Amino acid sequence: QVQLVESGGGLVEPGGSLRLSCAASGSISNINTMGWYRQTPGKQRELVATIASGGSRNYADSVKGRFTISRDNAKNTVALQMNSLKPEDTAVYFCLYRTTWGANYWGQGTHVTVSS
Repeated sequence: QVQLVESGGGLVEPGGSLRLSCAASGSISNINTMGWYRQTPGKQRELVATIASGGSRNYADSVKGRFTISRDNAKNTVALQMNSLKPEDTAVYFCLYRTTWGANYWGQGTHVTVSS
């Protein structure tokens, strides 16, 4: 059974930085896309950033220039560096691994709170 485990969430002041990481426990292969999504109460989960196996990146407009997604294919990990954080970035952040055959694996989520 593959499980994704996020880490790095927490409380940070506006303008601060956090780095989220996601790793898989168990064997998983043929990962195509890795990504980060976030969700706030009463709202749908929304895309934050994705990175394809070849390295191409996609960002939500709201985080462009502030967040950077990266992956380590050898370790099957994905990270999200979040800078210049804003209160509106407060959410539960989820990592996603999507395989080449279309299977999606989600993490359990990590809380990010941006507040003074």
